[in-house]
Amino acid sequence: MACVPPPRFLLLVMLLLLVAASSDVFVSAATSARHHRGHSPRPYGHTKKLRPGGNGKGKNKDTTAPPYPANATRVEAIERQFTRWVRFMGGLVEHGTFNRSLSRAFLPTRTLVVDSRNTPPGGFASIQAAVDSLPLINLERVVIKVNAGTYTEKVNISPMRAFITIEGAGADKTVVQWGDTAETVGPWGRPLGTFASATFAVNSAFFVAKNITFKVTLLALEDASSGLCGPSQTVLMTRRTAMQNTAPVPKPGALGKQGVALRISADNAAFVGCNFLGAQDTLYDHLGRHYYRDCYIEGSVDFIFGNALSLYEGCRVHAIARNYGALTAQNRMSILEDTGFSFVNCKVTGSGALYLGRAWGTFSRVVFAYTYMDNIIIPRGWYNWGDPTREMTVFYGQYKCTGPGANYAGRVQWSRELTDDEAKPFISLDFIDGFEWLRL
Repeated sequence: MACVPPPRFLLLVMLLLLVAASSDVFVSAATSARHHRGHSPRPYGHTKKLRPGGNGKGKNKDTTAPPYPANATRVEAIERQFTRWVRFMGGLVEHGTFNRSLSRAFLPTRTLVVDSRNTPPGGFASIQAAVDSLPLINLERVVIKVNAGTYTEKVNISPMRAFITIEGAGADKTVVQWGDTAETVGPWGRPLGTFASATFAVNSAFFVAKNITFKVTLLALEDASSGLCGPSQTVLMTRRTAMQNTAPVPKPGALGKQGVALRISADNAAFVGCNFLGAQDTLYDHLGRHYYRDCYIEGSVDFIFGNALSLYEGCRVHAIARNYGALTAQNRMSILEDTGFSFVNCKVTGSGALYLGRAWGTFSRVVFAYTYMDNIIIPRGWYNWGDPTREMTVFYGQYKCTGPGANYAGRVQWSRELTDDEAKPFISLDFIDGFEWLRL
């Protein structure tokens, strides 16, 4: 894992602020809507319970944006647009119209087509070009249909371009790939780090990726220890889009070799029938509330990692470790953080010897329920990241799992075999407040 490199320019600082503000606005609005419908708030929710557009003291207070000179810089223009957006969203919440507006936002208003080989009139040759054609601040659902083809490009969706749907033509036909790793030298002459190595980076709220068919695909990977090239496990897949990082498979724990296929750093995202292919650090489930259904996730070490609150339902998690590896590395750092990973009705398969998770965060939280586990699972199940004090603070549990790797008898004493009551909060959409925001 690696931290985000320090910003070098004022514009980058501004964009990082937009990420935080964007998440707070959407989440506080959703929390307000939940309270109006009679639900009790979470004790440790995502929202900071701030209301955009005012401090609650005097509703007639003048909140006119400060004037900018005619030669205003681009950063000032972005700040002005963002201020208007915050007031707009705050007004929706204040007048009780957020839910109606949110419902309208989930209805597609237009469709963009991407085709790298035969670009249609009004279409685009790359996914990034289609994303860049949207307004800097987007408040309507836009579907980007990606036709068959291999798209060798690095895609980044900026923080305020919300309500984007990416829809592929099938894993055998639609592939988004790139080859950066944490040690790849970036534009400023320094290594990118894990965060910036992502092939596909999502920084905006209400993102959806879903697809149509599964089909057999081969991902050619290099064995970093032997220098030999060979195919990974062949997997039958239909109705999926593959998002893969083409970097070589590193040795377990190799520094700088991490390559992220997809990073999701925003709230309210859903992935249905998607594939994420890589090795170390494949899926950076960074932050926000996320839903994964019928997905295929492949990797070797910590290949699902981050500090999001995510529900994985009906997914296949496939290890390609040649020696040993770990499925998850969840980074919850405080008992006050409402984050964690829950795997329900999933299937864990592959090669090597695999930990279910490593305690990247001091209060790391991961649960597996109704999940089949192949005989690749190390009997101990969990690893404390070399810090015995974390054994007192992590929350690792199993509930009614099956398969040769699911035997709880050999698990570490600081993991749990959950009771019905203990498992209940983790096995439904309520875990991610999904009934409030999820529309598929």
